[in-house]
Order: sequence, then structure tokens, then C-alpha cells
Amino acid sequence: MSGHSHWAGIKHKKEITDKRRGKVFSKALKLVSAAAAAEPNPDFNPRLRTAIAKAREAGVPADTIDRAVTRASDPSAKLDELMFEAYGPGAAAILIEAVSDNRNRAVQEVKTILRDHNGKWAESGSVQWAFEKKDGAWTAKFPQELADESERGKLIALLEALEDNDDVQDVYTNIVFPE
Repeated sequence: MSGHSHWAGIKHKKEITDKRRGKVFSKALKLVSAAAAAEPNPDFNPRLRTAIAKAREAGVPADTIDRAVTRASDPSAKLDELMFEAYGPGAAAILIEAVSDNRNRAVQEVKTILRDHNGKWAESGSVQWAFEKKDGAWTAKFPQELADESERGKLIALLEALEDNDDVQDVYTNIVFPE
């Protein structure tokens, strides 16, 4: 009975979940390292405290979090926190928060994703005015709905592609999706 190995089925499922979990861990640890760059003591750095709490929520082991904080003090491992602005299908305003060790690569990757999904790069400040920061997250001042179903599908595909990028931490839009 070849091809019916119980372990083969488990292996494939485990591979998918491990890959997904690794991506979540990677994003959480980048956020921790970026926050620890200013002050590695969470007692004096509320941003680091929040990043550590989010990493723990994601199930990142404590020793891995400690290594990320220690790595942040190394000057050769500097991470940049980036804010990109764009317009998506249906003139949706999009804010993209990213953490990367290579600013130029991150910009090019985001621009490529935007180009491939009918998005447009926006100059700094041209989109951010439509958002306000509340409790560490950006919310739209003027939320809108997309009436065109095809535009909504294109926007969802763009947002998913951005979220799949390793450097992108969060993506915010002014479009409200009906439930």
C-alpha cells in the first residue's frame, strides 16, 4: 500500500502550520527588536512592553523574545521602522507600517506588490492626513464603503498580498467592509 503513509499526511499539515507560525513569529520579533532599539528595558519602554505582550499572545517563546531584545542592542542589526502610503483599487487610502533591516528592499517589494495589484504609491503625507492614531492603531477619519464588488475583491487581494510580505507589520485602509 504505497502512498498511504500516516506520517506523510501529518508532515504536510505540519509544514503548512509551521510556515504560517514562523511568519507570525518573524513579524512579532521584528517589532520587538525595533522597539528595543531605543531602550531595552521594558520597564522604561512602553512600546517594548506592548511588543513583548503581542509576541507572547502569538505564542513566541520567552527565550526567543529575550534574544530579539538583546539583538536590538547590536549596532550592526539596526531595524528601520517605515511608514508607506498608497492608494488602492477604488481610490482606497492605505497606510502600511513595516519594519525592515533593508529600507531599499522593503520599498521595492511594497512598490512591486502595489503595481501588481492595481495600487499606486503615494507621496509622504498624502494619505496619512485621512487617518488618526488611537491606541497604537490607525483609524480612518472618513471611513467609506466600496460599492463595486470587483474593486472590493481587488482591494482585498492587495491587502492580503501586503500582509504576506515579511517586512509589513500592519496595513490600514479607510474602506469599511460589510460583514
